[in-house]
This record gives sequence, C-alpha cells and structure tokens, in this order.
Amino acid sequence: MPQPVLRTERLLMLPLGDEHLELEVELDSDAEVLRYLWGRARDRDEVVASHAERMGLGRQVDGLGYWMAFRHTSGDAAGPGEFIGLMMLPPDHADGRDADPEDAALGYRILRRHWRHGYASEASVELLRHAFETVGVPRVVADTMAVNTGSRAVMEKVGMRYVRTYFVDFDDPLPGTEQGEVLYEITRKDWLRGA
Repeated sequence: MPQPVLRTERLLMLPLGDEHLELEVELDSDAEVLRYLWGRARDRDEVVASHAERMGLGRQVDGLGYWMAFRHTSGDAAGPGEFIGLMMLPPDHADGRDADPEDAALGYRILRRHWRHGYASEASVELLRHAFETVGVPRVVADTMAVNTGSRAVMEKVGMRYVRTYFVDFDDPLPGTEQGEVLYEITRKDWLRGA
C-alpha cells in the first residue's frame, strides 16, 4: 500500500517528497519551532540530511511515513493551499528504548504562525485513524521533553496516555532535559473503542 494523501476538514496532507525540501528548510529555520528538539535553527545541510533520512524511513513500512500539511478548503482547486507543517507517522525508531518495528511514532512540527489553531491535533487524529484503520498497526507512540507542555497537550487531546518518564544522556543537553523525556501511547484497541 503506498502512502496515501490524507484529508481533514481543514488540511490536505501530501506524502513527503523531494519537491517539499524547501518547505522543510523553512520550517527548520525557526529556532523556536525546534526549541524542544535541537534548541536552535538547523542549517540547510542538516535539513537535507534529515530529509533523506525521512524519505528512507517512509519506505520501511507500507502506509507509514511523513506528510506535508497544507491548509485546504473544500472546493479549493488552486492547489494544496498554505503550508502548515510536517506531520509524522514513521515506524517507531526512537533512541532510549527498545523500539518495536510494528509500532508507529506520531509527531508534528508546525510553522510558528500556525500555532494554537488546532492543526497538530487535527492532523494527529487523522494520522491515528490511518495508522489503526488502514495500516493496522497495534500501537502508536509519541515522545517529547517533559517540559514541552504544548506537545503533551496535543497527545492527551487525541487520546494518547502517558506511559512513563525516562532519561537520556545528551552531550549538549537542552534546558529542561533534567526533567526527562515522556512517552505516550495509544493502542489500536483503545482507538477503536474510542472511535
């Protein structure tokens, strides 16, 4: 099954392709967007390397991968609309724990001008629906820094539950690292019960 185009009421999510590289560069050029990931903006070479990694991960499990989200309204024939952000549902590959290749990892990165409009939650609900109802994965996980209250609120809003806090040693830790990383999850059974 190829990675499909996904739609919500306001978003059109297109599978990540090489034509989206400049949008990824724009997204990662804002240090505030990357505050809880790298604590700084990333240069073009770093984004190019991440893009190549994402493209590779997106081919590991049919139907999973990365999507570029655009604002879209029904009847908008002029194209996908304004770029919102990068939505992620690759196979789980996180450091700091044993990853199960059958699990998927939920993530989202939104341009700052689109924060607090509900786009991360809206996209996440659709990604979870796709993961469980189309791909059939047994579990979706998500990680963030414990101090990242915005991302944690999205995870809780879409029905994920807190599992644990864990600690990772970093060579150059970000502010808040001492409070750990948090793991959230939702199982297919829980999703279907809630849906």
